[in-house]
Amino acid sequence: MLFPRFRSFFGGETTRLHIWQPLPLCAWAGLALFTIAACPLRAQEPKVFVRPENSLRSRTAAPRANMRLDMTMVLVPVTVTDVYDKPVTDLSLDSFKIFEDNVEQKIANVSQEDGPVSVGFIFDASSSMKNRMQASIKAIEQFLKGMIPGDEFFLVQFNDKPQLVNGFTPIPDDILSGLSFVQPQGWTALHDAICLGLHQMKSAKNSRRALLVLTDGGDNNSRYSESEVQSMVRESDVRVYSIGLFERPNFLEKLAADSGGQAFWTHKLSDLPNTVERLSREFRNQYVLAYSSNNARNDGKYRKVRVELMESIRRIPLNLVWRRGYYAPPD
Repeated sequence: MLFPRFRSFFGGETTRLHIWQPLPLCAWAGLALFTIAACPLRAQEPKVFVRPENSLRSRTAAPRANMRLDMTMVLVPVTVTDVYDKPVTDLSLDSFKIFEDNVEQKIANVSQEDGPVSVGFIFDASSSMKNRMQASIKAIEQFLKGMIPGDEFFLVQFNDKPQLVNGFTPIPDDILSGLSFVQPQGWTALHDAICLGLHQMKSAKNSRRALLVLTDGGDNNSRYSESEVQSMVRESDVRVYSIGLFERPNFLEKLAADSGGQAFWTHKLSDLPNTVERLSREFRNQYVLAYSSNNARNDGKYRKVRVELMESIRRIPLNLVWRRGYYAPPD
C-alpha cells in the first residue's frame, strides 16, 4: 500500500549464561563490567524495513500547514488567462483582491513565480491505454522539452497498483527510458497512484511542486477513496495538473481546483500536443499573492481562500485559477 509505515526490527543473538555455583558479590560486579566491555553500544540507527503493503490509513495525524506559509505570510499561487487561454502576465498588486473565509485580506506582495520545479508524472498504464501509449509518451516528451536548469522529475505508472518507475532525476531521458518499458495491462488504481506521487514529492528539492496526471479513465481499483485523496492534496503544497483522454476527469478537476492546478481533456489524440502546450504555458506563468492572515489563531483548521480581480480588470473576460485553501498551523 502507499505511504508505508515504518516498522523496526531489532535482531541479535542471545547467549545463555549457566552458573552452577553461587558467586560472591565482587564476582558478579566483575562479570557485569566484563559484559559491558565485551558488548559496546552500537551508534548506528536500527535497520528499518519498509513494508509496502502497509498503509497510513490507520494513522491519525493532525493536518499540517500548507500553501507555503513564509513566516507569517500565506503564499497563494494564481494563474490568469485570457479568452484564448493565453497567460496574462502584466497585472499588478492593485489588480487583485483576496479573501480568507470571506474576510478580505491585505495583499502584501504580488510576484510572478519563476525558477525550477519538481514534477511527478502519474502515467496510466492500464489495459485501456493500449492504443494510446505512443501519443501519451510523446506528450510527456513534449512537456520535458520545456525544462530549465534545476528542474527535477519522477515517474509513477499505474494499472492494478501504482509503481515508482523512476525517482527524482534532472535528466529527461531517464523518464523517457522508464516509459519505454511500460506495458499497458490491468485495471486503474488512479487514487493510489496520486497518493504515491504525493508521498514521493516529500523528497523534492524545489519549493514549486506539481503532479501531472495523464489518464483515459476514472479509478476502478484503488484502496483510497476520493475524499481521502482530496484531503491529502489539501494538506500538501503540491499542485495537480491532469490531462484526460476522451473522458472528462471530474475528480481530477476537483483536485486541480483545490490545489491551484488545471485539468484538461482531449476529444482525440491529435489534440494532445496542443493540450500539452497550453498546460506548459500556464504551468510556467503564475502569480504568487502574499498576505498575512487576519486570523492569528493556530487552530489547525482548513481556511478557504478566494481570489478576485478588481472591478476595472473584471470588465475584460479573464479566467482565474488559484489554490482554494490551506490548513492553518496547529498549536
